[in-house]
Amino acid sequence: KMVCNGCALSAALSAMKVGIGSILCEFCRTPRAKNDAESLARIQARVGKKDPEAIRFLGDQYSQGRLGLEKDMARAVELWTEAAELGSAGAWYNLGAVYIRGDGVEQNEARGISFYEKAA
Repeated sequence: KMVCNGCALSAALSAMKVGIGSILCEFCRTPRAKNDAESLARIQARVGKKDPEAIRFLGDQYSQGRLGLEKDMARAVELWTEAAELGSAGAWYNLGAVYIRGDGVEQNEARGISFYEKAA
């Protein structure tokens, strides 16, 4: 599932109306996570429900070593592959990029281009 900009705006306006100091999560309408561990737990809950965008996002975090995760391109590629198979265009794009660059995988421009085409 994706959250549109209208939903993001609605969540921010709702938080202002009720006097909540922080913006609410656009997806679940709860206050945003206070730290990396809480963010990671929420993401992993969505991953457990096979949310392709959460899986793609978790792959992004592994690729950059964010949210307290060790940088792990092999794990990122695994997650992006799963997300792509579940319908994430962003995951197809990420796979295309790593295969064209050879970042964590054996460089294969033809494969990278095919992933870009799937993302389009």
